[in-house]
Amino acid sequence: MKVEFYKHNLGPEELAAITQACQGTILTTGGYATQAEAAMQAYLGYGACLAVDSCTAALHLALLAYGIGPGDEVITTPMSFAATANSIIMAGATPVFADVEAFTANLDAAQAEAAVTPRTKAIMPVHLYGQMCDMRALRAVADRHNLVIIEDAAHCIEAVRDGLRPGELGDCACLSFYATKNITCGEGGMLVSRDADFLARARCISCHGIDRSANDRYGKAYQHWDMPMFGWKYNLDNIRASLLPPQILKMDAWQKRREELSLRYMAQLAGIPGVDFPRLAQNSKSAHHLQTAWVAPDLRDRVLVRLQELGIGVAVNYRPIHLLQYYRGLGFAEGMFPVAEDIGSRTLSLPLYVKLADKECDHVVESLRSVLAGLQAS
Repeated sequence: MKVEFYKHNLGPEELAAITQACQGTILTTGGYATQAEAAMQAYLGYGACLAVDSCTAALHLALLAYGIGPGDEVITTPMSFAATANSIIMAGATPVFADVEAFTANLDAAQAEAAVTPRTKAIMPVHLYGQMCDMRALRAVADRHNLVIIEDAAHCIEAVRDGLRPGELGDCACLSFYATKNITCGEGGMLVSRDADFLARARCISCHGIDRSANDRYGKAYQHWDMPMFGWKYNLDNIRASLLPPQILKMDAWQKRREELSLRYMAQLAGIPGVDFPRLAQNSKSAHHLQTAWVAPDLRDRVLVRLQELGIGVAVNYRPIHLLQYYRGLGFAEGMFPVAEDIGSRTLSLPLYVKLADKECDHVVESLRSVLAGLQAS
């Protein structure tokens, strides 16, 4: 049985929306992007949204809009995709890593506070696998040291912890609509904030720093546009944005199905010797973006290869950022963040998506059980 690592869930509503968008006059940022922003704001129930072309763009824009750059430090986690730390370097600031919690793999608030220096300007937590970090603890750290919190919420739009949603306690949250995310437009992202002035700055920066977009200028008497600040090309076009509103309406139903599958996985994984997985914190609802299993470091890579040979899609989310070649070149080394390194050496991601059938989930578990038994016996 072949089981893909991921399958998107785009259907007739999304196809109709993108067809309609393509028949319109404005293909770049316009009404469909505005609709996507409004739909996400309504879903989250707070603040306002800015649609951009990736979560990386949202992270970078947030740093720029807060005036964070050369000479500044931003504390983040080594357990994430490279884009998290990359965005800090893109802004000219310095990423400072802090270790993670052993039971969730999320940024440890105490370790983050220990990493604060006079140059620290922000904390960039990542809500890994779909579960939010302890935002109350991180907010307390930020308030004690007068720091901004920029949440990397690429995995957890639907998540709730201690009654809080992504970006509700932080200063802003950055969302992802990448191809494998819970909702997708292929490539895309969104910046969410309760601060209207901050979001207005970010919106200007997202379109070269000019004060009138093409959509703003269309169909009106000509007016010269100006460029009050330096900016980047980060706006999301109507074509991709049109795919988002229909999916936003389905997010909770889709989350429920992934939760069912995740519980099915965990119930069976718990019975396999040598397998562990992240735990859900109290008062926490996960978006269940990734189904993570942890196996022995000396077996992990062989397990990945064997599962692929059996037709099962797998991935590693993630090897710690500080051990990637580029970051080693910046002076980071093995042994600096032992919890993240241990998790990174043991982690493998199993298929998890709405279209995954129960029998496919069971087949993945039985295949993992068989592969591990064979490797442990050899």
